Amino acid sequence: MKLVILGGGGFRVPLVYGALLGDYAEGRVTQVVLHDLDAGRLGAIARVLADQAAGVPDAPAVTATTDLDEALRGADFVFSAIRVGGLEGRAADERVALAEGVLGQETVGAGGIAYGLRTVPVAVDIARRVRQHAPDAWVINFTNPAGLVTEAMSRHIGDRVIGICDSPVGLGRRVARMLGGNPDEAFIDYVGLNHLGWLRGLRIAGRDELPRLLGDREMLGSFEEGRLFGAQWLQSLGSVPNEYLHYYYFNREAVRAYQEAEQTRGAFLRDQQARFYEELGRGEASPPPASALQAWDATRAEREATYMAENREAAGVGERAAEDLESGGYEKVALALMRAIARDERTTLILNVRNRTTLSALDADAVIEVPCSVDANGAHPMAVDPLPGHATGLVCAVKAVEREVLSAAESGSRATAVKAFALHPLVDSVAVARRLVEGYRGVHPGLGYLG
Repeated sequence: MKLVILGGGGFRVPLVYGALLGDYAEGRVTQVVLHDLDAGRLGAIARVLADQAAGVPDAPAVTATTDLDEALRGADFVFSAIRVGGLEGRAADERVALAEGVLGQETVGAGGIAYGLRTVPVAVDIARRVRQHAPDAWVINFTNPAGLVTEAMSRHIGDRVIGICDSPVGLGRRVARMLGGNPDEAFIDYVGLNHLGWLRGLRIAGRDELPRLLGDREMLGSFEEGRLFGAQWLQSLGSVPNEYLHYYYFNREAVRAYQEAEQTRGAFLRDQQARFYEELGRGEASPPPASALQAWDATRAEREATYMAENREAAGVGERAAEDLESGGYEKVALALMRAIARDERTTLILNVRNRTTLSALDADAVIEVPCSVDANGAHPMAVDPLPGHATGLVCAVKAVEREVLSAAESGSRATAVKAFALHPLVDSVAVARRLVEGYRGVHPGLGYLG
């Protein structure tokens, strides 16, 4: 099988390739094509992958190209992890929002809207070209904002695009371990939108063990989300929110922490990855002090340890515990998804898919994040209980904003873009929304289409 990785020069690509190296079953991926617009980044990541493959028999062959159409031809799966505007764009998103006193996070609030406005036109173009050059391919979308981008692409290739995120899986695994269960065997009752969902139950051997966790304050304070939100708030909610809901439930504290930080998250990652790519780009005449794989692994460890540092600072919980550094492993989710489709190995995964009739408050085409049954015909959302009123209200409000972003991207309407910002729960002023649009147009040439 042929796997195409869009954003193939991206820092997280070795995670995907590493997962493929351990897959020896028949029908596995044998060819990986990396696509990126930056040939230098492609070369650096190709070196890391070569280090990974050293000594591994029958490792998937790797090629790299800057030609998108060439990459897509004959693809069985397309993994999309692009970053329109790069990390400099993310840093700019943060600066503009924080200057207006609102959140500038990558996928939440003003920053997420700006990122969506930049990314949707590019993602739509990719979807159209997939339909032209690889009509039978399945697209696995990890490009943020993942739910919004998946919905944009689904309008052109339907259910053949499936969004993934490691956040809900990581949450479920941490809770399962707290409850003494095997994370690989627990069923995670999780519902919402991407980066806006709640774990409402966790079944181990058919029994929901979440009430036991919610009834024990000491246990609640012993894992990442419990420390971040506080035991009392989790007990009030009767669920465990996705970590990104900290931006909503503790918005003032989060914004203040971001404003007081020496450097925003995007600026930190921009500088960190610039050093990494510079080190790997020295060339054979002046080899780096460590192997490409060692350099990548050291950079990744620092990245994971500093994840959501501002939120932990706002909550007063200090550094991440060692046991919380494990993510849900989006590369493992991607591999499990590809296996299930390619081999008809039925499995259950939390994915971003079209709603159909799952949540009655949303229409059939709205992309949501829920447990899905996966087989050779794709991902099928499972029936879930309705969300409580407060969660339904937030989901509907944010989905309405996503729809305005999609409309603005399609129409090029500046007024619709202002509406998207103004309607978001974390942007509390139409005047601020107007200034945000002008601010983002000023720093992102790609938003010039908003006339």
